[in-house]
Amino acid sequence: MKDIRNKLVLITGGASGIGRLLGLDFARRGARVIVWDLNGAAIKKLEGEAALQGLSIKGMVCDIAGREEVYEQAERLTGEYGPLDILVNNAGIVTGLPLLETPDEKIIRTISINALAHFWTVKAFLPGMLERDSGHLVTVTSAAGLIGVAGLSDYSASKFGAFGFHESLRMELRRRKSRIRTTVVCPYFIDTGLFQGVKTKFPLLLPILKPEKVAAAITKAVIHDRQRLIMPPLVRMVFLLRLFPVGLFDAVSDFLGVHHAMDGFTGRKALRPSPGKPGVELLRKAE
Repeated sequence: MKDIRNKLVLITGGASGIGRLLGLDFARRGARVIVWDLNGAAIKKLEGEAALQGLSIKGMVCDIAGREEVYEQAERLTGEYGPLDILVNNAGIVTGLPLLETPDEKIIRTISINALAHFWTVKAFLPGMLERDSGHLVTVTSAAGLIGVAGLSDYSASKFGAFGFHESLRMELRRRKSRIRTTVVCPYFIDTGLFQGVKTKFPLLLPILKPEKVAAAITKAVIHDRQRLIMPPLVRMVFLLRLFPVGLFDAVSDFLGVHHAMDGFTGRKALRPSPGKPGVELLRKAE
């Protein structure tokens, strides 16, 4: 079991939702936590909450869609707090519209946050980890990164991309015989607000997940060096169903109600943009 006391942890999209819960959980276990988020007010609130509990959590405003901004903030982080031990790529957004109703700029933003940003954060911090031959990379994707979902074309594409990126990165580290650990997380819908209004046909088999349970499971997976976390267990069936004809695959997903889950989607209200930032649905992972 990994000892994370005094380890430096970065969580993107860490000021609310799953990211906030992860930060608090890591900090309670003795880690030094840094959160990146667009919402400065939420960062301040989290820092205050942590201080009252005697926890080490600091925040930095960072738009991870901006490659140069990521690199600059990564350099600043390392200079102020030292080398990073655990990177949690957690930030994400969702539009929740059919493809032809989704504005181009929202598609670009979704891909930038949910997939491309992982390239920039890993490129920023992996060299230091390789130099020390130590570290842990966590990719929070989604069950929608294992199966395409109607009404989530841009989101599913971005999460498939994040899953593929993580898998390739894991294999590169494996070939190098690196001691850096990796964990990919694929949860079903989480009751945090980002997917407000989604429904599940079979709550016992495919429950809308409780955020506290997901955050605790992610922290535990990191501590135990677990390479893959899929929640709930039924989602693992996707890998088996891929072996069967497409018609059967579709029939099972239809039966489970996967492609009607978004019918009542309303989502979380967009946050006001920071000065100089685009006004978009924000950026904190709350699947």
